[in-house]
Amino acid sequence: MSGVIEHVDVSVPVRTAYDQWTQFEEFPRFMEGVQEVRQTSATMTHWTVEIAGARREFDAEITEQLPDERVAWRSTGPTQHAGVVTFHRLDENSSRVTLQLEFEPHGVVEQAGDMLGFVDRRAKGDLQRFKQFIEARGTETGAWRGKVDRPQP
Repeated sequence: MSGVIEHVDVSVPVRTAYDQWTQFEEFPRFMEGVQEVRQTSATMTHWTVEIAGARREFDAEITEQLPDERVAWRSTGPTQHAGVVTFHRLDENSSRVTLQLEFEPHGVVEQAGDMLGFVDRRAKGDLQRFKQFIEARGTETGAWRGKVDRPQP
C-alpha cells in the first residue's frame, strides 16, 4: 500500500468546507480524473474515474462521518484504497482540510506513477481546486449532516 497526506487552508468556516465535501456528486468539478460520483445510499458511493488513461469503476463505503470533523471511507471490491478527510477550525472564517489516502497501485503504469509522485501531485491539485471552488462560491452547494459511527473492531 502507498499513502499520501496533503492539506489546504480555505477561507471559509469549517462548517462550509465540511458541508461542501459531503456533496460527493460535485467531486468531478474539482477532482482531476473523477468523471462521476453517485451516492447510492447514506453510506455508499459509486465512482467512475480515469487513471493513466484507463477507466475504472468502483464502490466505496463511508466508514465514519462526524459533522464538521471527518469523513472516512474504504473501497469495496478489487480496487483497494481508503482515506479520511479531516476539517480543522483555524478561526471563525477559515479552516484546514487534510486528506489522507492509502491505495494499492495496479500495474506497471500506476506503480511508476506512484513512485514518481503522481498521486501526491494530483491530491495536492485536487485540494487546491477545492479551495478555489469553495472560496469562489463562498457557500456550499448542499450538505449532509448525518453521522456514521466508526465500526467497532
